[in-house]
Amino acid sequence: MSGYTIEQVKQLREETGAGMMDAKNALEKAGGDYKKALEAVKAQGLARAEKKSAEREAKEGCIASYVHSNGKIAALAQLLCETDFVAKNEEFGELAREIAMQVAAMDPKDEKELLEMEMIKRGEETVEVAIKQLSGKIGEKIALGEFTRMTI
Repeated sequence: MSGYTIEQVKQLREETGAGMMDAKNALEKAGGDYKKALEAVKAQGLARAEKKSAEREAKEGCIASYVHSNGKIAALAQLLCETDFVAKNEEFGELAREIAMQVAAMDPKDEKELLEMEMIKRGEETVEVAIKQLSGKIGEKIALGEFTRMTI
């Protein structure tokens, strides 16, 4: 082991959900540069997510809601996955809630517009990238379902 520490491997695994060997290999290829390794692991996760999306069906999932503090704006968002086990995952549910908040705040006109939007809570990361990253981390196809926004 040269150029990186066990702590870096652990941190990379915790941040991305990557396996031990994936984290270790990314750090080795990046010469111990944590930022480069992080980008490589994220890119690898996105590639896995895209492959899964083409091969599998997402028939499970959850519906998340968000009601703004003034009680005059609300949104529902459906996030789909392959198994009910993943649908009950805390990270999966949190992403669904963030997407519902995104719908309430930004009022996207269609799925394409929503997927291209930067996430309110995640800075420059788009909704599409957030979904793909979680898909790569969890190891199942995850897809955006229906969404709606209501106002008074």
